[in-house]
Amino acid sequence: MNRLEIAGTEDTPKVILDKNEGLFEISGRSLPEDAAEFYHPIITWLEGYSKAPNTDTAIQIKLEYFNTASSKLILDVLTKCEKITGAKVLWFFSEDDEDMQEAGEEFSELVEVPFEVKQY
Repeated sequence: MNRLEIAGTEDTPKVILDKNEGLFEISGRSLPEDAAEFYHPIITWLEGYSKAPNTDTAIQIKLEYFNTASSKLILDVLTKCEKITGAKVLWFFSEDDEDMQEAGEEFSELVEVPFEVKQY
């Protein structure tokens, strides 16, 4: 399975999805002009990965901020994680960012995947 890497910008998060390295990370800010277009390759990659996943898959999400359009697509990403055997989500938030902590807690209630909300 090919590595999916998207460089982060001021408006889009950095994405690394690498089965061989066991690295699954989305980090930065998510304010893309077209959230559906931005997240489409991520969702497609996860669909393919779910057919032959690693034994353990820790998906790290370290977002500083996301807009409303992104929140729907982030939920879609997390929903795809439900189909990955052995997956868990690690949702990181900055010490002083209660909004991002609450967002992680809310997402954790919406999906059926092990979820850890962790401060960094």
